[in-house]
Amino acid sequence: MPAQPLLQFTGKSIYCSVADVHIDPWIPVDLAIITHAHSDHARGGSRHYLAHKDSEPVLRLRLGADISLQTVEYGEKFVINGVTFSLHPAGHIIGSAQIRVEHKGEVWVASGDYKLEDDLVCTPFEPVKCHVFITESTFGLPIYKWRPQQEIMTEIDNWWRQNKRDDKASVLMGYSLGKMQRILKNIELQDKVLYAHGAIYRLNEQLREAGFDLPELTLVTKDTDKKLFRGSLILAPPSVDGSAWIRKFAPYSLGYCSGWMALRGAKNRRAVDQGFVLSDHVDWPDLNTAVRESGAEKVYVTHGYTSIFSRWLNENGIEAGEVHTMYGNEDENEEEETVQDQTAVVPQSEDEETISGTNNLNARIGDTEA
Repeated sequence: MPAQPLLQFTGKSIYCSVADVHIDPWIPVDLAIITHAHSDHARGGSRHYLAHKDSEPVLRLRLGADISLQTVEYGEKFVINGVTFSLHPAGHIIGSAQIRVEHKGEVWVASGDYKLEDDLVCTPFEPVKCHVFITESTFGLPIYKWRPQQEIMTEIDNWWRQNKRDDKASVLMGYSLGKMQRILKNIELQDKVLYAHGAIYRLNEQLREAGFDLPELTLVTKDTDKKLFRGSLILAPPSVDGSAWIRKFAPYSLGYCSGWMALRGAKNRRAVDQGFVLSDHVDWPDLNTAVRESGAEKVYVTHGYTSIFSRWLNENGIEAGEVHTMYGNEDENEEEETVQDQTAVVPQSEDEETISGTNNLNARIGDTEA
């Protein structure tokens, strides 16, 4: 009988049977290693979690302050039942990681979501050599080729300035985790006051309390004087589009940051005034670069244009296959971003580094090394 692959694609997760460990499971399991804190990769209900240390503030905010969570540094090795694991920068969002899995000289890497451009917020992507590479392909078509980040930020700055001259509010939509931290770190802060929807405000405060260098935001509430919005920038999740919440800013111009804005039809469906092509996922050229730099003999393609990219790789001499997982487009399914959330209360950060259940997790993990 042939040996089972080191990582398997099951109805639960990407699974390592030797270690009995699940990567980004979409149903509750005993031990979940999480690539990053987006809701389609970090789901609740598992008994124990392990992730990069920078993911902790958001994981505790979203999954519960009392979850059993152990964190590690990038490159720190840990052993479970003879299998060596380590997390490596994915460059997707704060705390995002590729998962390296090694057993008996065989190395697999599960990429999670990633991008190669340095966004000046999270630790930049680092290629990890492996025999088998599991890659996303969210934007795995040749039409997707991102312009440099600073060009997009300049477009946002110019749009905001023009709206200010026109005495309009600038309502900028984008995903709360990833897009908004990137925007806040890279645009010109024309005013001291930046307004935000509750979902973005809550997440920003959680990260600031954890020590991340992000500007302070002002929460939009029903009592905020509407005159203050004129000429201001208001940050909002995509869920506010077409809602009653957004009408309080009139007159306003509506902008949206997403890789999907590269498609004219997506911009029209959103009915936005200005679309900004900004994605936290890898584009076509960098997707090919990442595969090449991994040195992988075999590539599994998931999450996106799986059949097209796997066929492209096979035609170009790299053995590849497509696999189906339950990961989706997180721009569309953030559970925290409810339109009704206008007066969010920011939870207190956890003072305790150890929580109930962590000792059980430590017992399963062998000695660590830097």
